[in-house]
Amino acid sequence: MVNEGCTFRADVLVHGDRIERVATEGIGNARGAKEIIATRHHLLPGAIDDQVHFREPGLTHKEDIAHGSAAAAAGGITTFMEMPNTKPQTLTQELLEKKYKLGAMSSVVNFSFYMGVANDNLDEVLRTDTRTVCGLKAFLGSSTGNMLVDDPLTLDQLFRQAHMLLAIHAEDEGTIRENMRMAVARWGEDIPVEEHPCIRSAEACYLSSSHAVALAKEHGTRLHVLHISTAEELALFAPGPLIGKRITAEACVHHLWFTDADYHTRGTLIKWNPAVKSNADREAIRQGVKEGRIDVVATDHAPHTLEEKAMPYGRCPSGGPLVQHALPAMLELARQGVFTLEQVVEKMCHAPARLFNISDRGFIREGHKADLVLVDLDAPWTVTRDGLWSKCGWSPFEGQRFHSRVLRTWVNGRLAYADGKVDTGVRGERVRFER
Repeated sequence: MVNEGCTFRADVLVHGDRIERVATEGIGNARGAKEIIATRHHLLPGAIDDQVHFREPGLTHKEDIAHGSAAAAAGGITTFMEMPNTKPQTLTQELLEKKYKLGAMSSVVNFSFYMGVANDNLDEVLRTDTRTVCGLKAFLGSSTGNMLVDDPLTLDQLFRQAHMLLAIHAEDEGTIRENMRMAVARWGEDIPVEEHPCIRSAEACYLSSSHAVALAKEHGTRLHVLHISTAEELALFAPGPLIGKRITAEACVHHLWFTDADYHTRGTLIKWNPAVKSNADREAIRQGVKEGRIDVVATDHAPHTLEEKAMPYGRCPSGGPLVQHALPAMLELARQGVFTLEQVVEKMCHAPARLFNISDRGFIREGHKADLVLVDLDAPWTVTRDGLWSKCGWSPFEGQRFHSRVLRTWVNGRLAYADGKVDTGVRGERVRFER
């Protein structure tokens, strides 16, 4: 078992949807329970992903909750938090509750949905229930439709009045537009994808992140900055334990794995916003994870079709599918010595539970929900298209050889994934928060 900073041998008894006992000297009388022999394997808490885009409603040709959650289960992720830039965008309480109904109908794993912020819906935002919604989401860089929050008065009021965690996408829109203007002047319509980290530059990231952090410090806002992609931004966040922090940060798996050298072979398949940047940025973010400047690791799972990703740079959408391979990728980095197993579990399981004040999840503890993942750390395999669960049908990790394999995933005590198959009849629960 890898749990709460330790790796040790133990037995776990699950009764119904909860963990009844954790014992290092045997369970004893388990009342006829089904026994699973997991010698040589490792049991982890189910991973919690605080940033996904499952595209439902309105964009379900790319992904939907059923496929996205199945891919999550296959990847050992038992809880997700989904973003509001769907069609329609989640900008009212009514639309937010409709998404929760969609989750209840089709999600294999546990779920929560962010309330979206726009320039003109602050009254709706402030009605959000802190106990049943993961957080508020504001795009401070370009997004779809009406979700760019760029009015200075709105921003000041939002940071002043936000009554719960505010998660932000931080890129300076003015800087990006000027960089794009210069790229078009040089390249016309044939901008190479290698220009992406120059257009969505480190400067654009730092300008926006530093402004948001300054506003949060001024108003005491509970701020969470998503997908940090530059070395410069790390200085904005305090190192050390998560407890007591009002300003926190997330790193995504693609910024911990890829660098700008990979654009040559992966092309637009690794076009994300913020952009994958230099090797120096990747190494700094990895160090930030170890120092505690980065508090959680997530995916920003954001699928598009292969046809969309094959479009020229200027029209190709940013984002890609990651929930199925995030945990195997992080375990591979642990195998390489970048992180320890305990750090992987801390950043993907424990820390998200603490950061969002999630009730009874994220740990292997007696009385907690039985969200569990069994992995084999010595079972090499290669990512192929025929093993994918995401609706878009491709992965930026295709051809990648991993050494750790997810064997089984339990969601609230029910076996949701085993031996390459997802039980699509399993239903997760709406996550609750202790706030």
